Amino acid sequence: MLPVVLGVQLWYTFIKLLFRYIVKVVYLKKLFLSSYFTEVADMFPIFVKSDCKGKKVVIIPTTALNETNAFYVDSDKASLQNLGLIVEDLEISNSPYEVIEKTIANADFIFVGGGNTFFLLQELKRTGTDRLITEHIVNGKPYISTSAGSCILSRNIVADGIDSPDAAPHLHGNFSALSIVDFYIYPHYGHNYNEELDEQKVRKYYASLDVKLISDKQVVTVDGEQVEIMTTQRK
Repeated sequence: MLPVVLGVQLWYTFIKLLFRYIVKVVYLKKLFLSSYFTEVADMFPIFVKSDCKGKKVVIIPTTALNETNAFYVDSDKASLQNLGLIVEDLEISNSPYEVIEKTIANADFIFVGGGNTFFLLQELKRTGTDRLITEHIVNGKPYISTSAGSCILSRNIVADGIDSPDAAPHLHGNFSALSIVDFYIYPHYGHNYNEELDEQKVRKYYASLDVKLISDKQVVTVDGEQVEIMTTQRK
């Protein structure tokens, strides 16, 4: 009889912990998911209800390592600093796990930049940073992102021809991502006025998915259960 009682108790404990985890994921997550943070930075203090001055943000620019032109990294960094944030760079590709863990833990906000989404996912998984970011999001730490940094929060990365999976050979075709949100983000929608091409890709690759199409002037915000697409009024 005792093993049965212990089994019931263990099952009850597991269900209780699972419920607590789900409640945290749903109600505590605070996400600011953009195509290009610089263009929507004016809305961030409104979203977090803070002037941000003196607070620390850790910026992970790793994706830019695989890009020939990564001007947006410096642009986003300058935009964060203009908000009064103290910016700390964290290059996860060559940092020890302990440094990554401590740096993220000591920051008020996490920022993940843009670039090749597959390469970013590879490096997050390889270094264990994916688990650290998930843990902090679950516990309520605000997450900010540009482009690829926004896409990795979905269940998986869609091979839609925009980024090349060849940049991430160590994924071995496994494109499962962080699964923080149950929708997908299609960034830079209408960029260079190429909406027709965007529509073709959306119909081909995202037809059965819940996808948020956002331009560089828009951001998807997630505050607990509330999901909203906001558009900047800045010219």
